[in-house]
Amino acid sequence: RDGENPVSDLRDTSLWLAIRHSAGGSPTAVIAAGRRGHRGWRGLAGGRRVRDDDGMGIVTPGFRGRGRSSDVELPPGQYLTRDFPVLSAGPTPRIPLDRWEFTVTTETGEEHRWSWQQLMGLPSETKTVDIHCVTKWSKLGTTWQGVSLDTLLADVDTAADYALVHSYGGYTTNLPLEDLLDGQAWVAYRYDGEDLHSEHGGPARLLVPHLYFWKSAKWVRGIQLLLQDEPGFWETLGYHNYGDPWREQRYEGD
Repeated sequence: RDGENPVSDLRDTSLWLAIRHSAGGSPTAVIAAGRRGHRGWRGLAGGRRVRDDDGMGIVTPGFRGRGRSSDVELPPGQYLTRDFPVLSAGPTPRIPLDRWEFTVTTETGEEHRWSWQQLMGLPSETKTVDIHCVTKWSKLGTTWQGVSLDTLLADVDTAADYALVHSYGGYTTNLPLEDLLDGQAWVAYRYDGEDLHSEHGGPARLLVPHLYFWKSAKWVRGIQLLLQDEPGFWETLGYHNYGDPWREQRYEGD
Protein backbone atom coordinates (compact mmCIF):
# COMPACT_ATOMS: atom_id res chain seq x y z
CA ARG A 1 0.00 0.00 0.00
CA ASP A 2 1.12 3.47 -0.39
CA GLY A 3 -0.72 4.15 2.68
CA GLU A 4 -2.65 2.87 0.12
CA ASN A 5 -4.53 -0.24 -0.19
CA PRO A 6 -1.56 -2.55 0.68
CA VAL A 7 -0.27 -5.92 -0.17
CA SER A 8 3.30 -6.98 0.46
CA ASP A 9 6.46 -6.21 2.33
CA LEU A 10 8.81 -4.46 -0.09
CA ARG A 11 11.85 -6.02 1.51
CA ASP A 12 11.55 -8.83 -1.07
CA THR A 13 9.83 -7.60 -4.22
CA SER A 14 10.90 -10.64 -6.26
CA LEU A 15 9.36 -12.97 -3.68
CA TRP A 16 6.16 -10.91 -3.72
CA LEU A 17 5.91 -11.12 -7.52
CA ALA A 18 6.52 -14.89 -7.42
CA ILE A 19 3.84 -15.34 -4.74
CA ARG A 20 1.43 -13.15 -6.71
CA HIS A 21 2.00 -15.23 -9.85
CA SER A 22 1.59 -18.58 -8.05
CA ALA A 23 -1.54 -17.35 -6.29
CA GLY A 24 -3.15 -16.20 -9.51
CA GLY A 25 -2.98 -12.51 -8.66
CA SER A 26 -5.94 -12.48 -6.26
CA PRO A 27 -5.28 -10.16 -3.28
CA THR A 28 -6.66 -12.67 -0.78
CA ALA A 29 -4.80 -15.55 -2.41
CA VAL A 30 -1.61 -13.50 -2.46
CA ILE A 31 -1.91 -12.82 1.27
CA ALA A 32 -2.58 -16.47 2.04
CA ALA A 33 0.25 -17.70 -0.18
CA GLY A 34 2.62 -15.14 1.24
CA ARG A 35 1.86 -16.17 4.79
CA ARG A 36 2.34 -19.84 3.90
CA GLY A 37 5.48 -19.36 1.87
CA HIS A 38 7.53 -16.75 3.71
CA ARG A 39 8.09 -16.57 7.44
CA GLY A 40 7.40 -13.08 8.67
CA TRP A 41 5.67 -12.01 5.44
CA ARG A 42 3.10 -9.30 6.09
CA GLY A 43 1.04 -6.83 4.11
CA LEU A 44 1.24 -3.02 4.05
CA ALA A 45 -0.31 0.40 4.62
CA GLY A 46 0.39 4.08 5.66
CA GLY A 47 -0.55 7.11 8.02
CA ARG A 48 0.23 10.76 9.36
CA ARG A 49 1.05 13.62 11.62
CA VAL A 50 -0.30 17.11 10.82
CA ARG A 51 1.30 20.48 10.32
CA ASP A 52 -1.37 23.00 9.45
CA ASP A 53 -0.37 25.06 6.44
CA ASP A 54 -3.85 26.21 5.55
CA GLY A 55 -2.96 28.88 3.03
CA MET A 56 -1.28 -3.16 -3.52
CA GLY A 57 0.79 -4.95 -5.93
CA ILE A 58 2.47 -2.41 -8.09
CA VAL A 59 5.84 -0.93 -7.17
CA THR A 60 6.80 2.40 -8.67
CA PRO A 61 10.11 2.51 -10.59
CA GLY A 62 11.15 5.44 -8.40
CA PHE A 63 11.16 3.40 -5.20
CA ARG A 64 14.72 3.47 -3.88
CA GLY A 65 14.34 1.78 -0.50
CA ARG A 66 15.40 3.12 2.86
CA GLY A 67 16.69 6.57 3.55
CA ARG A 68 17.69 7.64 7.04
CA SER A 69 17.94 10.90 8.91
CA SER A 70 18.98 11.45 12.50
CA ASP A 71 17.57 14.97 12.82
CA VAL A 72 13.86 14.33 12.20
CA GLU A 73 11.31 12.82 14.56
CA LEU A 74 9.65 9.71 13.17
CA PRO A 75 7.23 7.23 14.72
CA PRO A 76 8.93 4.14 16.18
CA GLY A 77 10.22 1.67 13.60
CA GLN A 78 9.84 4.07 10.64
CA TYR A 79 12.47 5.16 8.10
CA LEU A 80 12.44 8.28 5.95
CA THR A 81 11.86 8.17 2.19
CA ARG A 82 11.84 11.01 -0.33
CA ASP A 83 9.95 8.94 -2.89
CA PHE A 84 6.27 8.03 -2.82
CA PRO A 85 6.10 4.20 -2.91
CA VAL A 86 2.99 2.67 -4.45
CA LEU A 87 1.46 -0.67 -3.56
CA SER A 88 -2.16 -1.69 -3.99
CA ALA A 89 -4.38 -4.64 -3.15
CA GLY A 90 -5.61 -4.94 -6.71
CA PRO A 91 -5.81 -3.25 -10.11
CA THR A 92 -5.94 0.56 -10.23
CA PRO A 93 -9.53 1.70 -10.89
CA ARG A 94 -10.04 4.32 -13.61
CA ILE A 95 -13.07 6.44 -12.77
CA PRO A 96 -14.32 9.01 -15.31
CA LEU A 97 -15.10 12.27 -13.53
CA ASP A 98 -18.60 12.41 -14.98
CA ARG A 99 -19.34 9.07 -13.29
CA TRP A 100 -17.54 9.73 -10.00
CA GLU A 101 -19.58 10.38 -6.89
CA PHE A 102 -19.09 10.41 -3.15
CA THR A 103 -21.86 9.15 -0.87
CA VAL A 104 -22.31 9.37 2.89
CA THR A 105 -24.85 6.82 4.13
CA THR A 106 -26.15 7.15 7.68
CA GLU A 107 -27.12 4.32 10.00
CA THR A 108 -30.77 4.88 8.98
CA GLY A 109 -29.98 4.51 5.28
CA GLU A 110 -30.25 8.20 4.44
CA GLU A 111 -27.84 9.12 1.65
CA HIS A 112 -25.99 12.37 0.95
CA ARG A 113 -24.36 12.47 -2.49
CA TRP A 114 -21.87 14.72 -4.27
CA SER A 115 -20.89 14.59 -7.92
CA TRP A 116 -17.37 15.61 -8.94
CA GLN A 117 -18.65 19.02 -10.01
CA GLN A 118 -20.42 19.48 -6.67
CA LEU A 119 -17.29 18.45 -4.76
CA MET A 120 -15.26 21.02 -6.70
CA GLY A 121 -17.79 23.66 -5.69
CA LEU A 122 -17.19 23.14 -1.96
CA PRO A 123 -14.61 25.10 0.06
CA SER A 124 -11.22 23.40 -0.12
CA GLU A 125 -8.23 23.39 2.22
CA THR A 126 -4.53 22.93 1.56
CA LYS A 127 -2.66 20.92 4.20
CA THR A 128 0.96 19.93 4.62
CA VAL A 129 1.24 16.70 6.58
CA ASP A 130 3.60 13.82 7.26
CA ILE A 131 2.43 10.35 6.19
CA HIS A 132 3.51 7.02 7.65
CA CYS A 133 3.03 3.63 6.00
CA VAL A 134 2.68 0.44 8.03
CA THR A 135 5.44 -1.02 5.84
CA LYS A 136 7.70 1.37 7.77
CA TRP A 137 8.35 4.22 5.34
CA SER A 138 7.53 7.82 6.27
CA LYS A 139 7.31 10.79 3.92
CA LEU A 140 7.45 14.24 5.46
CA GLY A 141 5.94 17.54 4.38
CA THR A 142 3.46 16.25 1.79
CA THR A 143 1.00 18.87 0.53
CA TRP A 144 -2.59 18.02 -0.33
CA GLN A 145 -5.72 19.91 -1.35
CA GLY A 146 -9.21 18.69 -0.67
CA VAL A 147 -12.52 19.08 1.11
CA SER A 148 -12.64 18.61 4.87
CA LEU A 149 -14.90 15.86 6.19
CA ASP A 150 -16.22 18.53 8.57
CA THR A 151 -17.69 20.25 5.51
CA LEU A 152 -19.12 17.07 4.00
CA LEU A 153 -20.68 15.91 7.27
CA ALA A 154 -21.93 19.31 8.43
CA ASP A 155 -25.55 18.65 7.45
CA VAL A 156 -25.57 14.92 8.13
CA ASP A 157 -27.81 13.89 11.03
CA THR A 158 -26.33 10.81 12.68
CA ALA A 159 -25.92 9.09 16.02
CA ALA A 160 -23.11 6.89 14.65
CA ASP A 161 -19.77 6.43 16.39
CA TYR A 162 -18.04 4.52 13.59
CA ALA A 163 -17.35 4.82 9.88
CA LEU A 164 -16.64 2.23 7.19
CA VAL A 165 -14.94 3.81 4.18
CA HIS A 166 -15.63 2.34 0.73
CA SER A 167 -13.46 2.65 -2.37
CA TYR A 168 -13.95 2.06 -6.07
CA GLY A 169 -12.54 -1.42 -6.58
CA GLY A 170 -14.09 -2.81 -3.40
CA TYR A 171 -11.52 -1.84 -0.76
CA THR A 172 -12.83 -0.90 2.71
CA THR A 173 -11.30 0.39 5.95
CA ASN A 174 -12.85 1.32 9.29
CA LEU A 175 -12.30 4.28 11.62
CA PRO A 176 -13.97 5.87 14.63
CA LEU A 177 -16.11 8.71 13.32
CA GLU A 178 -14.35 11.15 15.66
CA ASP A 179 -11.11 10.56 13.71
CA LEU A 180 -12.75 12.04 10.61
CA LEU A 181 -13.85 15.26 12.33
CA ASP A 182 -12.30 18.42 13.82
CA GLY A 183 -9.87 19.07 10.98
CA GLN A 184 -8.39 15.56 10.95
CA ALA A 185 -9.54 14.20 7.56
CA TRP A 186 -10.16 15.28 3.96
CA VAL A 187 -11.31 13.98 0.61
CA ALA A 188 -8.12 14.96 -1.23
CA TYR A 189 -7.94 15.46 -4.99
CA ARG A 190 -4.64 17.32 -5.48
CA TYR A 191 -1.15 16.36 -4.35
CA ASP A 192 1.94 18.55 -4.55
CA GLY A 193 0.10 21.11 -6.67
CA GLU A 194 -1.15 18.62 -9.28
CA ASP A 195 -4.31 16.59 -9.78
CA LEU A 196 -4.00 13.38 -7.76
CA HIS A 197 -2.65 10.61 -10.00
CA SER A 198 -4.62 7.40 -10.14
CA GLU A 199 -1.80 5.28 -8.69
CA HIS A 200 -1.95 7.44 -5.56
CA GLY A 201 -5.72 7.18 -5.32
CA GLY A 202 -6.99 9.73 -7.84
CA PRO A 203 -9.27 11.24 -8.74
CA ALA A 204 -9.85 11.48 -4.96
CA ARG A 205 -8.74 9.63 -1.85
CA LEU A 206 -9.39 9.87 1.84
CA LEU A 207 -6.58 11.59 3.75
CA VAL A 208 -6.34 10.76 7.47
CA PRO A 209 -2.66 11.43 8.15
CA HIS A 210 -2.63 10.86 11.91
CA LEU A 211 -3.18 7.12 11.31
CA TYR A 212 -1.16 4.62 9.27
CA PHE A 213 -1.74 5.35 5.63
CA TRP A 214 -3.84 2.27 4.82
CA LYS A 215 -6.64 4.14 6.62
CA SER A 216 -6.38 6.89 3.95
CA ALA A 217 -8.34 4.86 1.41
CA LYS A 218 -7.48 5.42 -2.24
CA TRP A 219 -10.21 5.89 -4.89
CA VAL A 220 -12.71 6.77 -2.20
CA ARG A 221 -16.37 6.61 -3.15
CA GLY A 222 -18.23 6.82 0.14
CA ILE A 223 -18.50 6.50 3.90
CA GLN A 224 -21.01 4.34 5.72
CA LEU A 225 -21.86 5.58 9.22
CA LEU A 226 -22.41 2.80 11.75
CA LEU A 227 -23.57 2.35 15.33
CA GLN A 228 -21.15 -0.57 15.78
CA ASP A 229 -17.61 -0.98 14.48
CA GLU A 230 -17.12 -3.14 11.40
CA PRO A 231 -13.57 -4.07 10.33
CA GLY A 232 -12.41 -3.32 6.80
CA PHE A 233 -10.33 -5.29 4.31
CA TRP A 234 -6.93 -5.23 6.00
CA GLU A 235 -8.34 -5.17 9.50
CA THR A 236 -9.99 -8.56 8.90
CA LEU A 237 -6.60 -9.90 7.73
CA GLY A 238 -4.67 -9.05 10.86
CA TYR A 239 -3.95 -5.33 10.73
CA HIS A 240 -4.57 -3.27 13.84
CA ASN A 241 -8.11 -1.99 14.12
CA TYR A 242 -6.99 1.60 14.82
CA GLY A 243 -3.46 2.04 13.45
CA ASP A 244 -1.73 4.83 15.38
CA PRO A 245 1.86 5.09 14.04
CA TRP A 246 3.14 6.81 17.20
CA ARG A 247 1.99 3.79 19.25
CA GLU A 248 3.24 1.41 16.51
CA GLN A 249 -0.16 -0.22 16.10
CA ARG A 250 0.68 -2.16 12.95
CA TYR A 251 -0.94 -5.51 13.56
CA GLU A 252 -3.64 -7.03 15.74
CA GLY A 253 -2.36 -7.19 19.31
CA ASP A 254 0.18 -4.37 18.97
